Amino acid sequence: MNIDPRQAAAFVAVVETGSFEQAAVRLHVTSSAVTQRLRAFETSLGSPLVLRTRPCRATVVGQRVLQYLRRVSLLYADLQAELTPDGQSLTSVVVALNSDSLGTWFLPALSSILAGERLLFELIMEDQDHTFALLESGMAIGCVTTEDKPMRGCIATPLGTMRYRLLATEAFAMRWFPHGLNRSGAQQAPVVAYSRRDALQSSFLQERFGLPEGAYPCHYVPGTHTHFAAVRQGLGYAMVPELLVGTESLSGRGLIDLAPAHPTDIALYWHAWAVQSPAMESLSGRVIEAARSLLMPAAVEEGQ
Repeated sequence: MNIDPRQAAAFVAVVETGSFEQAAVRLHVTSSAVTQRLRAFETSLGSPLVLRTRPCRATVVGQRVLQYLRRVSLLYADLQAELTPDGQSLTSVVVALNSDSLGTWFLPALSSILAGERLLFELIMEDQDHTFALLESGMAIGCVTTEDKPMRGCIATPLGTMRYRLLATEAFAMRWFPHGLNRSGAQQAPVVAYSRRDALQSSFLQERFGLPEGAYPCHYVPGTHTHFAAVRQGLGYAMVPELLVGTESLSGRGLIDLAPAHPTDIALYWHAWAVQSPAMESLSGRVIEAARSLLMPAAVEEGQ
């Protein structure tokens, strides 16, 4: 079966932009042309590929096709770079990861890759418990996730463990927890979470005090550094990556660990296709190397 490149491009554009109109703008054609090309592509494959919702989403079959097209695109870009080493073409790679990884250990890996590879990155930030879904859907070619089981055709490599500390300013702790962290204080003190999907604080409070979500006030501040800034400004208390806090004394910066005997450890994994293009293989190697040099050792066996 031959795949028409214009039909495939229309399909990818619709899924990535979420609409036929935006896909038409990207491809410099009319919306009608996008519709015709996508319909012809679906007919040739014998299955619907896109759910006509707002935004448009790939069907289960469409997700598999998107995965295939992304991998083919990487392989073609690598072949083109090998045949024309002096060319100026760039390979686009989509990676899904959580904000804390991006804000701490991932950037060193990214900078080392950019020095030797002609890659353009699109980084999709999502909670570490939800990045795996972006790989499954074909929206990403690799992901950092808490999921340890790879999907078919992929491998999952342990990266290490990210440790979190429950931090607040000393003034905040004196106001809300004058006798130390306890259930009554936790019912009143505002928490700072990244988003409504961020379960770090809610899981801790559920496990320690039996407090479900909604049983305490909560701010939502996205972004690793802005989230930590909200804690430093006394808006609330939150789980903060130990990598971000550093090894300096907390008291010297007006901060306190509310639960020093109960850090939260999150094991992270790198998921990528088992058969990779050279560029993607290089990316995977650098990501794994950078993570293992900065994160705590993983508490799982290699090869899981």
